[in-house]
Amino acid sequence: MKIAVDAMGGDYAPGVVIEGLAEAVADFPHYNFVLVGPVAKLPFYLEKYGLTGHPRIELVNADTVCEMSEPSAISLRGKRNSSITVCARLLKEKAVDAMVTPGHTGATVAATKVLVRTLPGVDRPALAASLPAQQGRFILIDAGANPDCTAVNLTQFAIMGEIYAQYLFKMASPAVGLLSVGGEDIKGSALTKEAFKLLEQQPVNFVGNVEADAIFEGAAQVLICDGFAGNVLLKGAEGLAKSTMFWLKRVLTKNAIRVAGAMLAKNAFRELAAFGDAADIGGAPLLGINGICIIGHGSSNPKAVRNAIRVAGECVEFGLNDRIVAKLHETGNTTAELEQKIAREK
Repeated sequence: MKIAVDAMGGDYAPGVVIEGLAEAVADFPHYNFVLVGPVAKLPFYLEKYGLTGHPRIELVNADTVCEMSEPSAISLRGKRNSSITVCARLLKEKAVDAMVTPGHTGATVAATKVLVRTLPGVDRPALAASLPAQQGRFILIDAGANPDCTAVNLTQFAIMGEIYAQYLFKMASPAVGLLSVGGEDIKGSALTKEAFKLLEQQPVNFVGNVEADAIFEGAAQVLICDGFAGNVLLKGAEGLAKSTMFWLKRVLTKNAIRVAGAMLAKNAFRELAAFGDAADIGGAPLLGINGICIIGHGSSNPKAVRNAIRVAGECVEFGLNDRIVAKLHETGNTTAELEQKIAREK
């Protein structure tokens, strides 16, 4: 198996990426790698982490980098030889089995959607993020790839998310919920009401609408929404987690007694922080792309990079894309079939 790794992805590239790659090289001896980036800048870090001349690492040059502040289309228009675009091109040409980047999410979505294309029968790809819940974790899909969606898109997200959950959580029939403003099917937007009708007909364990206050209680293992709502939810959860730690620190340092109590409970605080440690997952797959693409957080550390590589390899071994295509076709949920179904009902 061969995995392309974007050396210039993330806030701390290329050092953090190559350090994470070094861990992956040691932990996954059956993987080969293509490290993509400006080859003149990489030797220092390769030598630092003991990877110089490694027989399982191939270097491919990419002259430019998609900066986080740049528009998503930059990977296709202004920087056609960026590290993200080159990774996507390798995936398109089947030179690699998967790609991993902690870089610009929008640029990655644009490059893979245009160059690699979607799976047969899939209209749009979707970002499947894993978030902590009271009991385990759940998958949020779409977490930001598609601000505007149709009921067809949400239905396909449900099927793709279910299959990813089967891999990630080792569950045969994960619960699938639709993010909405009320539990009843009559509540929600025009989009969620139409999607609800389609989801009721699908061969998934659909548990209906899920309100935001029940999300982290474990109401569903797969939560479906459009990319706008999903990204707002994701960023809101990240912000709340940071603020909660700030508030805890402030109240626990008000006096010496509280400080002493906090010191005694420091292991409990470490365990609490570990619940939301995204580095354990490594990254989110862009489901629906005709190839495995894992997108990590911009602030990924070496552990996150290593685990993103692990997830990429496991998704290939699980046959994630083959399973998605098979289920869409077996259940009549390709884009054309779903659109015909909606037209008949109208």
